[in-house]
Amino acid sequence: MTVGIVMLVHTALGRAEQVARHFAAAGCPVVIHVDKGVSRKKNDAFIKAMSDVKDVMFSARFRCEWGTWGIVEATQTASEMMLAHFPKVRHVYLASGSCLPLRPVEELIDYLADRPHTDFIESATTSEVPWTVGGLDEERFTLRFPVAWKKHRYLFDRIVDFQRRFGLRRQVPNGLEPHMGSQWWCLSRRTLSAILQDPERPTYDKYFRYVWIPDESYFQTLARQYSQNIESRSLTLSKFDFQGKPHIFYDDHLQLLRRSDCFVARKIWPYADRLYEAFLTDPAGAMKRTEPNPGKIDRIFSKAVERRTRGRAGLYMQSRFPNEDWENGVTAAPYSMFQGFTELFENFEPWLAAATGARVHGHLFAPDRAHFADGQTSINGALSDSAVLRDYNTKAFLTNLIWNTRGERQCFQFGPDDNQEINWRIAKDPNAQVSVITGAWAIPLFRSNLDFAEIRAVAARLQKIEAEHMDVLRSPYTKARVRIWTMAEFIEAPMEPLQGILDEIGRTKLRRLSEAPRMVDLTGFGQFLQNLKNQGMHPYLMGDFPIEREVTAPPRPARRPYLVR
Repeated sequence: MTVGIVMLVHTALGRAEQVARHFAAAGCPVVIHVDKGVSRKKNDAFIKAMSDVKDVMFSARFRCEWGTWGIVEATQTASEMMLAHFPKVRHVYLASGSCLPLRPVEELIDYLADRPHTDFIESATTSEVPWTVGGLDEERFTLRFPVAWKKHRYLFDRIVDFQRRFGLRRQVPNGLEPHMGSQWWCLSRRTLSAILQDPERPTYDKYFRYVWIPDESYFQTLARQYSQNIESRSLTLSKFDFQGKPHIFYDDHLQLLRRSDCFVARKIWPYADRLYEAFLTDPAGAMKRTEPNPGKIDRIFSKAVERRTRGRAGLYMQSRFPNEDWENGVTAAPYSMFQGFTELFENFEPWLAAATGARVHGHLFAPDRAHFADGQTSINGALSDSAVLRDYNTKAFLTNLIWNTRGERQCFQFGPDDNQEINWRIAKDPNAQVSVITGAWAIPLFRSNLDFAEIRAVAARLQKIEAEHMDVLRSPYTKARVRIWTMAEFIEAPMEPLQGILDEIGRTKLRRLSEAPRMVDLTGFGQFLQNLKNQGMHPYLMGDFPIEREVTAPPRPARRPYLVR
């Protein structure tokens, strides 16, 4: 009892010869089909090179275009030759020229000998498989596909549209239930003979000739008719990406392939000398006898697909850059934006840095430049403080800042006089913590020496800008953590909101706040707001701020007496 190998070869004939010799040396007869697209000169040279190997035969050639009937026809012809010329073969293993045995062939022979009536073929209905790519699931069995999708894509799409428009449908013959699965199977002699010798084979061949990608459904469907015991899995390790394209294995995948415990893997890069040397010429390094388990490396492939399709949070890829909201996370790490705090408190930035250990910047989106912490003119990643460079793409400036400073909490100030293009990006960012004291922009105006007519015009403009910003932050689309206080309610009890802000940042050096940063002197501020009202400008964002109310900085607590012994 032995295993016959049917090989479908279309490129890298030298590697195919190497693998075929490896199988033949272990006592497995090999029937090779060479794609008709290979030149006659190369094919003749290949046949001559293999002429010294016993039990290696070449079948009639067919043109095998992707997704067309030619691949099935080539498999049928090579399988018929295998069954006719090698009566001791009890299992036929379908492989390609880019396949590579990962375990000694003797282990494969023993494994199948212990399962003489088991067919290893992935076979599932279209409703049960998640891997169909291209928008055709059931329709691949009910429409006709007379042309190759890769070579004649425009004509292919027009033919499909025509059949859909006029409701043209085909009936599956003899009540077959179409199944799909990997092209690479290992069938018992009994099952394969029954498929190839079925009296209804002309009917089935005529039907599947115009099915899309018939090599993934012909044997998978008919095996259900005749098999006594189907293991719906392939003994060949083959992985596909999210576009349905096969993963290619290179030299640096050596340890990964060893962990799979599979008998054969595809697709192997033809120049992966280390892989071919390790698995074909090093029996001592072969894997232990164990059940094939490609699931052991599925997690690695899943992570690779996720990294390719989603990328890393806050890192923008070329493939997704033009598409809004395709990013995997707006930014790479949490950060905090403060609005109105530097206006209300003296030296707020150094106080916050000392309390949290975060890097606290000034107004990063100020009109003149980006005010980085400690007066720096550039920061990690060579981000410049130039307003021109920043404003060319404010969104990229913010995401680059957070990406380049991962591991360190970033805090910055904002206000209505800053560049407002960034508002929606911050509002929709779950990593953003936004704290706003509305109306605090009026404090610098109150303390300025500008003419009152000019103050009124500036106040009206800033209030309109801040009101629009508050609408953004209160939008149902906002995902940032937002806290908004009017100036009047904040100064009533500043300790509680400040403590909440520090707790949310999470790296405060203080368990409980005992002292707030020093508040600016607001004596006469209520009268200032009334004067704005008297001039026709209504400052409503500050909240209820009475005229007679005198606001001063809270006194520092008296030091407790102590004794020195």
